[in-house]
Amino acid sequence: MASQVSPPRGMRDFLPGDKAKRERVLGLIRSTYAAHGFDEIETPVVEDFGRLHSGLGGDNEKLAFNVMKRGLDAAALTDAATADDPDQLADLGLRFDLTVPLARFYATHRAALPQVFRAVQIAPVWRAERPQKGRYRQFVQCDIDIIGEAGILAEIELLTATLATLDTLGLAGCRIRINDRRILTGLLESFGFDPGEFASVLITVDKLDKVGTTGVIDELRAKEATAGAVDALERYFAQSPPAAAAPGEQAHPGDDELAVESTPLTADSVAAALPEGVAPDAVADLAAIGTALREAGVEGALVFDPFLVRGMGYYTGTIFEIEHPDFTFSLGGGGRYDGMIGRFLGEDVPACGFSIGFERIIDLIDDPAGESRESIVLVHDKNAGATRLLTLKAQLVARGARVRLERRTKNLAPLLDRAAASGFTSFALVGTETVDADQLDLRPLSTP
Repeated sequence: MASQVSPPRGMRDFLPGDKAKRERVLGLIRSTYAAHGFDEIETPVVEDFGRLHSGLGGDNEKLAFNVMKRGLDAAALTDAATADDPDQLADLGLRFDLTVPLARFYATHRAALPQVFRAVQIAPVWRAERPQKGRYRQFVQCDIDIIGEAGILAEIELLTATLATLDTLGLAGCRIRINDRRILTGLLESFGFDPGEFASVLITVDKLDKVGTTGVIDELRAKEATAGAVDALERYFAQSPPAAAAPGEQAHPGDDELAVESTPLTADSVAAALPEGVAPDAVADLAAIGTALREAGVEGALVFDPFLVRGMGYYTGTIFEIEHPDFTFSLGGGGRYDGMIGRFLGEDVPACGFSIGFERIIDLIDDPAGESRESIVLVHDKNAGATRLLTLKAQLVARGARVRLERRTKNLAPLLDRAAASGFTSFALVGTETVDADQLDLRPLSTP
């Protein structure tokens, strides 16, 4: 019986055409980030187990793939089983995001980096997710981060670079929802929740786009959250009409979802959406961000959402997510995480980042134009001399062409279709008298 030949569940192979498209899109992302002043770095795919499980990664820590220690013996296995602690067997783990490795990278190389460091990381990460559409166990993240800038200039640069990248990729219809963790804390305080409840309440509020306002209130009551605070939150929800999908958009599952209006991001508009006196410093920061982007001509893509949560526990200030009308999940997000790097350095360093979910956008993007250089397939008979073929190939490569040798088949159509799908633009039949590249009769290949 044949053995299983599929890739591991939640992971994928990519055929040459798919891989070529991915690399072309990644090239556009890289070039746009570079144009905005970000420098690309690379970190190992594994980090120390203790670092990955130090409380910096939120719920993602539970999804980490751990790497067993080398040279384990029976006694070590028995000890772990007796203690019911399999983590004793691991000393490394595959990275589940790029932010924790970046924080470690900065702590390691701080002396060699500029005072304000603008980093790009584009690389695969791994999580033991339940695989489903748009969610995989191995996937690529495209991160930009600014470390060392305490002011809102960091948010402005990140938002500007991200919006420019979405525009370069031709992703029309995207908006960035924006909020601040200080506003979330201020809201919960104004409603009367106990600080000890905040984390649990925010986990429930984060489900707003899935279960609607009624579902959130019902779950909070089931959790026995402070009754008066839940009542106050319910009254707050009632002040806004149910959200209606715009033409061409999908309605979210919660038919009584709180509406998020696309209003200018100003101090007045943000304050008007909140109980009086909530987080005035955060309101002022969001207003300043809105003013800067509006003056740059890109503010219309921002939407204030007072209940945007972002599940990562390390966020300390501004948070944002990319939404698209064709999807009920975000296409990327990020925020300010001023406390993370201090866990490694012993002193706080301001930091803010934004990540594009590459696997979620790649299918939305038309394949950008391939490489401009000539791409030629030389179709030859099986008895063509290797020296002659390599000479022809070398002549074309020296002229800047991309060249592939293919043995002639009885039916040329499938061979030529595969070549076109791989990005080749022309082909030539190598005859018995062909000894020089100038003798080749180049014919165009049509893209399937």
